[in-house]
Amino acid sequence: MGQNWVPHLWGLLTPGFTLACLVLGEWWMAAPVVLLLLVYPLLEALIGQSAETDPLQEGRAHDIIVHLHAVLVPVVLITLLWRVSLDGLTLPVALGVLSAGLSNGASGIVSAHELGHRRPKSKSWWTARLSLFSVLYLHFTTEHNHTHHRHWARDVDPTSSPWGRSIYSHVLQTVPRQVKGAFRARPVDTRRSLLLEATFLLILGLFGWAYLVAYVGQALVAIYLLEFVNYLQHHGLRRGDDERPNATHAWESRHRLSRWTLMELPLHPSHHLKASTPYQRLDVHDEAPQLPFGYYGMFWIALLPPLFSTLMKRQHALILPS
Repeated sequence: MGQNWVPHLWGLLTPGFTLACLVLGEWWMAAPVVLLLLVYPLLEALIGQSAETDPLQEGRAHDIIVHLHAVLVPVVLITLLWRVSLDGLTLPVALGVLSAGLSNGASGIVSAHELGHRRPKSKSWWTARLSLFSVLYLHFTTEHNHTHHRHWARDVDPTSSPWGRSIYSHVLQTVPRQVKGAFRARPVDTRRSLLLEATFLLILGLFGWAYLVAYVGQALVAIYLLEFVNYLQHHGLRRGDDERPNATHAWESRHRLSRWTLMELPLHPSHHLKASTPYQRLDVHDEAPQLPFGYYGMFWIALLPPLFSTLMKRQHALILPS
């Protein structure tokens, strides 16, 4: 199947299924966790890879899909809070918090990343802001666009992880460093964003601690997914301060399921070489290092630092000249 808008509809299953399970309640709320963390890694391996792209395709349908992803983030969040109002913080609801966080990370932040590269103050840009506000990460667009895209694969970039750093250490370091980076790039905007988020959490807490716990809980899960992706995309790849970036400085994955459900995010080298390129027009680069598995499979491997480090170094050695 070629790269057109139909396969990318698959990604909408994530927020759609999560919404349905939150509405059904009880143990149904665990089903998105099973789908995303157990079924998808297996399915990703079975479906395999594809290098087929179509960089000249028309993008209207793709544009609708990415906006649907972004709009469904606050819808999932509101539905979660509604479920909390009915049931309180029971074990099934806690699984619903996890499911909402996985959905808002896999679907929402990916779409916010895409729309955050659109023209500032445009409707698409504001839609990205709404998605990021839902997961308490409003500073992401500033840090990503002004710091990461300037310094990717350099030591100064807080989102690019060196060889040997575990996902656990990376998350603890990168989150505060990114907030600092956003302050350096846009201090007034970043201060307003953090103040807005803090004010909203205070007001939400006045309605009940259960709402606050659910909101913050799903946000933490979504943020972890984002930082896992950041951790993965440039791990161990380094360029000097005066070295021009190229496709060898970002990991690529051609696994179909990751590409279709995550809006071509795994074609990351192409995105960095021209950040304004819409996701449906990204291309593959044969010189880029290839991840051993897709993003869903790599999620589990990253949790085991020795295994992750061994696999990544072995995979990277495949592109080195003999």
